[in-house]
Amino acid sequence: MIVRIMGEGQVELADGHFIELNKLDDELLAEMENGDEEGFRRTLGALLEEVRRLGQPLPDDALEPSELILPAPDATLDEVREMLSDDGLIPG
Repeated sequence: MIVRIMGEGQVELADGHFIELNKLDDELLAEMENGDEEGFRRTLGALLEEVRRLGQPLPDDALEPSELILPAPDATLDEVREMLSDDGLIPG
């Protein structure tokens, strides 16, 4: 799956990694619901770092359609809320 981190670029992630990423996504949702800004920042950073670590970066000139778009590391709670689906940021 092609994943875009806003403001950074795209990575290709194997579907098998989404089980791990969904745990962080669930944690992020809980922190957002509780208004835990510090926890939200920490978990968003951890989620994006895992995507970077597990994913294979695509060249900057690649124009692949992104199947999943994640917020920038400095996104606000409100910006991330606008990006949420029923499953959170990551489907599944």
